[in-house]
Amino acid sequence: MVRLLLVGSALYLASIVMTFAFHIPRNDNLDLVDPASAGAADAWSNLYTSWTAGNHVRTVTSLAGAVSLIVALRVQ
Repeated sequence: MVRLLLVGSALYLASIVMTFAFHIPRNDNLDLVDPASAGAADAWSNLYTSWTAGNHVRTVTSLAGAVSLIVALRVQ
């Protein structure tokens, strides 16, 4: 049970770290782009691909952490 709690906590912490280290800087960079500029579509296209892939990783990590914590509670 303790192992499941540690794994679940680590996975959830990893999803939070990914938010701060990966997603927020990309969102901040996109916020600096003028939507009316010529390069706005390219900036969005470049961000969209990496942000979406990172979001999938973050989602799976969060879900795996939640499942691990739920299983740990059920094992008690």
